[in-house]
Amino acid sequence: MHYDVIYIGSGNAAWQGGRFLRKAGLKILIIEENLYGGACANRGCNSKALLDAPFEIKALSENFEGVGKAGDFEVNWSDLMKFKRKRIAGMSIFLDGKFNEYGLDVAHGKGVILDKHTVQVGEDTFTTDKIVICTGLKPFIPDIKGKEYFHDSTDFLDIEELPKHAIIVGAGFVGMEFASILAEAGLGADVIVRGDMALKYFHQPYVRKVINILKEKNIRFHFNQSVKEIICNVEIDNPKSKVLNIDKAMNSDDKLRDPESKIDNIAYENGFTVNLDSGLSLTGDYVIAAMGRIANVEDIGLENVGLTYTNKGIKVNGHLQTDVPNIYASGDVADTGIAKLVTVAIHQSKYLAKELLGGADEITYPVVPAVAYTIPRIATVGVPAYIAEESDEYDVHTIRYGNSYSLELKNDKTAEAKVIVDENLQIVGAEIYAADAENVANMFTFIINKKITLEELDYMIYAFPSSSSVCLYKLHNIHYNL
Repeated sequence: MHYDVIYIGSGNAAWQGGRFLRKAGLKILIIEENLYGGACANRGCNSKALLDAPFEIKALSENFEGVGKAGDFEVNWSDLMKFKRKRIAGMSIFLDGKFNEYGLDVAHGKGVILDKHTVQVGEDTFTTDKIVICTGLKPFIPDIKGKEYFHDSTDFLDIEELPKHAIIVGAGFVGMEFASILAEAGLGADVIVRGDMALKYFHQPYVRKVINILKEKNIRFHFNQSVKEIICNVEIDNPKSKVLNIDKAMNSDDKLRDPESKIDNIAYENGFTVNLDSGLSLTGDYVIAAMGRIANVEDIGLENVGLTYTNKGIKVNGHLQTDVPNIYASGDVADTGIAKLVTVAIHQSKYLAKELLGGADEITYPVVPAVAYTIPRIATVGVPAYIAEESDEYDVHTIRYGNSYSLELKNDKTAEAKVIVDENLQIVGAEIYAADAENVANMFTFIINKKITLEELDYMIYAFPSSSSVCLYKLHNIHYNL
């Protein structure tokens, strides 16, 4: 069967643009090896948001300790996990229905490129005018002794019970966000950081604030360290099991039972030893690989068309076109130099629809906000503070709106933003540290992209009380040089 465009992968990088192509009359096929919707819908963003929310509320409730809070807010992980599985289980089914509604054909299986116009799925082959690779990223697992004992983010977001003491290797989005969950749950963890910074793309003074909170809640950090090996301290029936963790108990002969067995949960907190190159040894009951993600392109036939790739993905030009003119890459698998976020994938997919419908100018990007969903959140958008502080072109203004408006912010006294302005007092960047930093970041994103001036902002009337209104109100200090 012949198609105008075949997408390999079914995440936002594919269907967001594919539906517009179908509406324009093109015949579209989406190939998916796993669940429809890709990682964000089924194994990432949605699961993380759902599981994180109760812990966020728990942290907010602590703002009223001694001033109205009665009793403790506890999170029942087992019930929360049941709820998460029920909600997430419907995502792939929902998207399958949407694909049908949009008139997008689907083929379930691994898509392998045979030549620049042919893709194979199982025993079926399909021909096409154009191919779009949207296979995303996968967790990076280092090739070290004991690597089979690593758990990735997918495992953690589906774990039956939280580990008593995890060892987290990496301090990017995944490592720091999981550390926040464990901290709010009253559990412990060791975080191993290869360099001297966690969340290196975020404002480091705010990152250090989060680290200090985590340290107070039994999370330990080890900077400038690398993992040498992982040793399991007990005999394991199934070392390849992805559910080897605290929810699988020790039996009487000191062996971990089969992963599918139904047994009482007994913590074995020293089940694993992680040895570092420095000679330091750490023990825990669960080891998480949080060292970033790499291109998910193995065994999809890139070699058949002469395409190469790196861990960052497949190199593309300004039209998201690979070295093979009729093959494109979109989303996280495309090496564009732009942040690999689901919002960027959507932007690229919509652009590519225009490109495939007859050509478009090279893709451009508005400012892209990024949020670390730690507790509290950290966000960044536009020109970062560290660049502004080293340049004569910008000024950095600190807006401690939590300190001034704690009553309006649910008694949060720590909310803060650093606002970067150019020589014309035009806002060009912001760093935010707050419980709802993501919403404040979206506000600044709109301001920066639309070049709204401080005078225009000061003229507007906002809903009050709200975090955005009080932060915006404080901006008049910059406008009036107060």
